[in-house]
Amino acid sequence: MKKTVFIDGQHGTVGLNIHERLHARKDIELIEIAADKRKDAEAKRKILNEADIVFLCLPDDAARESVGLVTNKSVCVIDGSTAHRVKEGWVYGLPELKKEQRALIKNSKRIVVPGCHATGFVAMLYPLVAKGIVAPDYPVTSYAITGYSGGGKAMIAGYQVENLSDDIKNPRPYSLALNHKHIPEMTKVVGLSQPPLFSPTVVNVYNGEIVFIPLVARHLKKSLPAGDIRSLLAEYYGGEPFIKVMPYPADACLKDGFMTFTDCNGTNNLEIFVFGSKENILLAARFDNLGKGSSGTAVQDMNLVLGLPETTGLQAS
Repeated sequence: MKKTVFIDGQHGTVGLNIHERLHARKDIELIEIAADKRKDAEAKRKILNEADIVFLCLPDDAARESVGLVTNKSVCVIDGSTAHRVKEGWVYGLPELKKEQRALIKNSKRIVVPGCHATGFVAMLYPLVAKGIVAPDYPVTSYAITGYSGGGKAMIAGYQVENLSDDIKNPRPYSLALNHKHIPEMTKVVGLSQPPLFSPTVVNVYNGEIVFIPLVARHLKKSLPAGDIRSLLAEYYGGEPFIKVMPYPADACLKDGFMTFTDCNGTNNLEIFVFGSKENILLAARFDNLGKGSSGTAVQDMNLVLGLPETTGLQAS
């Protein structure tokens, strides 16, 4: 029997991407709420409790409201908002995080999809903290370059106009109060004792993302040169279908000395680069903010819950 899937917030950016990844699949049945019933609490309650899998692609308050309507204990909720990412009782939906993470996801009814920025950050730094290379109290800094689709419908509309003004055409650093909403999950999931200093920049490209973390070798808990850091990450993610650690020196992966931005777009892949030498190290994660950074991982989580190969319906290199 086919499993039923409801996307609450199907017409948002992430919801549309999840729908696109699922609509042609023969192993599940997508169920939808009538357009005139979307704000009807009882109609929504009914469909939320009938589905096997519910994806929440909503603002935080709306996501909390929808969760409150779910009373059927067999319903698995996969939340793409930030509402529950650091809340007890919810499993962090990054399957590659650690050995037991896939089992935790498979057996959970409450799963949170990692934030796009957090996905790259956690993938690079979690293994180094877990392996005792980076101390939990290391003063971590990170910056990211991301496509504008991550800002949702309003930001997308602001970019997709004729005669785009120069202040929007040019790169735009934001969240300069250093309080980005992904920082709590970055801190908690990696196991840092203090929040990282994180600074993102949105650019005039629809999708794509690169997250960077600089490290100073002499201040690490266990000082390792860049090549050894790369080897550790390559071993950690060995055999993973979606996370690839690029060869070292990573400079050889550049095009005319530049790191390109959109190579992972349209896939669920995340590529980790390690630049630098014995003294200074720069980690970089390249991925699609709408792929591994949101809808791709959400579908990967669903596949695990349903006991399917996690690559089902997802493109891997």
